[in-house]
Amino acid sequence: MYARSTTMMIFPASMDEAIAYMGDEVWPAMRDMDGCVGLSMMCDRESGKYIATSAWEDRQAMQASDEHVHPMREQMVDRFGAGVAEPEIQEWEIAVLHREHASGDGACCRVTWLRTDPSRADQLLDMYRTRVMPRIQEMRGFCSLSMLIDRESGRAVGTAVFESRAALEASREQARMLREESVQAMGVDILDVAEMDFVLAHLRVPETV
Repeated sequence: MYARSTTMMIFPASMDEAIAYMGDEVWPAMRDMDGCVGLSMMCDRESGKYIATSAWEDRQAMQASDEHVHPMREQMVDRFGAGVAEPEIQEWEIAVLHREHASGDGACCRVTWLRTDPSRADQLLDMYRTRVMPRIQEMRGFCSLSMLIDRESGRAVGTAVFESRAALEASREQARMLREESVQAMGVDILDVAEMDFVLAHLRVPETV
């Protein structure tokens, strides 16, 4: 399974309209594309940053979809873009996906971007499954988690979804300690951490664990 993420800055006042556009127009168009197995969206309402991620059965389906997805992305820029920068597009392998239960209205997520030596990608994923996942699953209000990776660059992004903003905030210190332990145990560099609203989850991606 593979995924394409689009990170973009829009006007904060337009965020609700942008979410509706993704759910009412983009998702219906994408779900009929060959190999599409999902679309999710997370956002920071204060800054106007959002990340939309589409999921695909294989790399070929993901790449073949680009000619259809590109016009929708351009329309998103034209309608809601803040003009700060061009959208950032990244392609990933969906290495880990686990759902404890579905997330509902008010769900929030913590996103952690990291980097390791590309030669240690498999080791990173093994340690994530055996050491990190069990700890995240114990956190109150946990819903689901995923780890996406670009094996060529060694970059990866982990997302943990919680049932509410309160649950996300309550887990903040545990998450910080877990990151520190992971840096020491796995030899990774933490590039960035963000807490965002999880506002769209149309996912048919099968579990990987």
